[in-house]
Amino acid sequence: MNKRSMDDLARNAFVDGQLDPSQLQEIQAYLREHPDEAKELDAWQRDAQRLREQAGRDSLPGNPALDPTAVRAGLRTRSRRRMAMAASLVVALAIGGATGWSARDTTLASRVLPMQDAMQAYRLFASADAPQPDVRASANDLQGWLDEYFAHAERLPNLSDSGFKPVAARLLATDQGPAALVIYENDGRRATFYIRPPGPGGQFLAQGSRRDGELLARYWSGQGYNYALVTTGEGSGQAVPVGES
Repeated sequence: MNKRSMDDLARNAFVDGQLDPSQLQEIQAYLREHPDEAKELDAWQRDAQRLREQAGRDSLPGNPALDPTAVRAGLRTRSRRRMAMAASLVVALAIGGATGWSARDTTLASRVLPMQDAMQAYRLFASADAPQPDVRASANDLQGWLDEYFAHAERLPNLSDSGFKPVAARLLATDQGPAALVIYENDGRRATFYIRPPGPGGQFLAQGSRRDGELLARYWSGQGYNYALVTTGEGSGQAVPVGES
């Protein structure tokens, strides 16, 4: 090996310890014959070792933000923040929707089947297994009871020609105020008179009737209230016309 080949091919590999055994033996033999060059490469090796040690000590400082615990905590915080934003959006939409629906109470009320609550009240309180009424009394007593809650309302309908007499009543509730159900009986059969405030938006009813399953409701409005007579299909045609008493 000549000096040129040593300079060009082997110096860096020798300093970095990257020679295979045969190459190392050849270089060591060359350096024994050239002691000055051997001192120079030895100094290079010491410098390279010091640089490697210094590089190991001077590694980049730790970044607390990259700590796994901190990373997981940050992910949880961002997740909670996204959930809070989503919840706020839902609440905002709900409030906006409620406001919009409130502004259209009258329109929505017109889409509800008239006096649906009167038919539900019949099913709940005039059936054979209904709970006990609030009041059991004669017609005159029931009229007085009704007057306590519904000032200036129409009189109880007179269904005596059809064989029905008022025997009991229940006080109910609606979003607009108190309602009442008066129960009539005729030899085991029942009819009801339902009175309530006008619906959402002060909705009054045009006189009419409709069926819901086995029930027939005749409804009308007058003197500040809505009314309905509800009977089963049998014998219902004998009831007095709506609005009469």
